[in-house]
Amino acid sequence: MIQLSQEQLQTIRTHAESTYPDECCGIILGYLASESKIVVEVMLTENVWNTEAAADFPGERTAESKKRQYAIAPQVMLETQKQARDRSLNIIGIFHSHPDHPAIPSECDRLYAWQGYSYIIVSVQNGKAGELRSWSLDHHHQFQAEAIEIIPNL
Repeated sequence: MIQLSQEQLQTIRTHAESTYPDECCGIILGYLASESKIVVEVMLTENVWNTEAAADFPGERTAESKKRQYAIAPQVMLETQKQARDRSLNIIGIFHSHPDHPAIPSECDRLYAWQGYSYIIVSVQNGKAGELRSWSLDHHHQFQAEAIEIIPNL
């Protein structure tokens, strides 16, 4: 289970709408509790998908556009990890949008996902954020739906 506030959910939805028709992306900071992940901060990042990023992902990930893929700059991930550690937090997940597609992970999402992270996907239909779901990888590297619980603002 992942726990986050209504305000944090709205931040993700607003970011997704603002980047439409391209995919948005961002980093989820928080900590692990006994049975869940607690979100402390949702950090918006730039989708840096380009031809260079595509070269690092062979197969169906192509350089076609940011409409069907996203990338977070490695230096942003590294800097965020350092800042999180300084605040006694962890990167606990990634979020991104699926413009004009359901909030279901693609095969590319699965292939490049990391064990232990939550992956929040928001569907954006015609510029309006809709269904939002969270996913995590099981021991067979397959996505399983993850419950989302709304908690009061921290």
